[in-house]
Amino acid sequence: MSPPAPTSGDQRVLVTRQLPGDEVGALSERFDVHVYDGPRAMPREEFLRAAAGTSGVLALLTERIDDEFLDAAGPRLVIVANYAVGYDNVDVPACTRRGVMVSNTPDVLTETTADMAWALILAAARRIGEGERLLRSGDAWIWDPRMMLGVDVHGKTLGLVGFGRIGRAMAPRAAGFGMRVMYHSAHRASPAVEAGLGVEWRRDLGDLLAEADVVSLHVSLNSSTRHLIDARRLAQMKPTAILVNTTRGPVVDEEALAECLAAGGIFAAGLDVFEREPEVHPRLRTLENCVIVPHLGSATVDTRLAMGALAVTNVIAALEGRRPPTLVNEDVWDVARGRG
Repeated sequence: MSPPAPTSGDQRVLVTRQLPGDEVGALSERFDVHVYDGPRAMPREEFLRAAAGTSGVLALLTERIDDEFLDAAGPRLVIVANYAVGYDNVDVPACTRRGVMVSNTPDVLTETTADMAWALILAAARRIGEGERLLRSGDAWIWDPRMMLGVDVHGKTLGLVGFGRIGRAMAPRAAGFGMRVMYHSAHRASPAVEAGLGVEWRRDLGDLLAEADVVSLHVSLNSSTRHLIDARRLAQMKPTAILVNTTRGPVVDEEALAECLAAGGIFAAGLDVFEREPEVHPRLRTLENCVIVPHLGSATVDTRLAMGALAVTNVIAALEGRRPPTLVNEDVWDVARGRG
């Protein structure tokens, strides 16, 4: 496989949703751009039809990139630029076999997503959503020493499951609350990183769950992390603990979580992502001790603009024969450059 030919007007790029910045304008200066303008995710049939003959696709996590899609797109496809840091919606091996580059948007959403995890921690610990719902209902209330008692965050123990970019960004924030921080990860960080961030490693996930007052999930979704937090793992947590998920919904068994929350097995949960998104488990929607928000982890103006700019940069680089800056499947580029 040779590198893509220089940019030409007949190269077509599909953008699967309207984005908040001027991504379309930047792409339209170089390519023939088609943008799906619907209010929801692009219907699968339309997605497959629109893919035919494209050179590049700027896709969201709502789009499934698999063999069916690659067949529909055809041999001109050079890159799938995923508008997300995670790419569990993309069959990367299938893309690699066909010489299609895959990119994502890491780094630019790290701090913002860590902020969201902390928002969920505090909302769950202090029953913020429950209190707001009470006031908005118009029901009579009066201050009472026993009303809506939460749990403290300061001085407690934070357990991080996964210690990548976002997991590591959680540690300095925890220091501001005087928290002890531990983490569980398949690969232990260096002593220098542990000392610099003031964190402790736990080889066994069960040990971390048993010790932590707050458990925050930061693993990628794959076969080994699907339902990583199930009924058995929830039973290892303290009854006063809080579980927060800002990574991918299927990391948590939602049925088991609903059972646990209803029974008081843990104090509360805060969820930004869901197992069958956009569907939310009906029992979780009824539980006062479950804070739920609609996948807002990266939802700030600055961050979404940065994600769009990075995705566009990846598309332009690939279609102009250059290496995309956040290429996921490096093997494709090595083959293209004659190093494979």
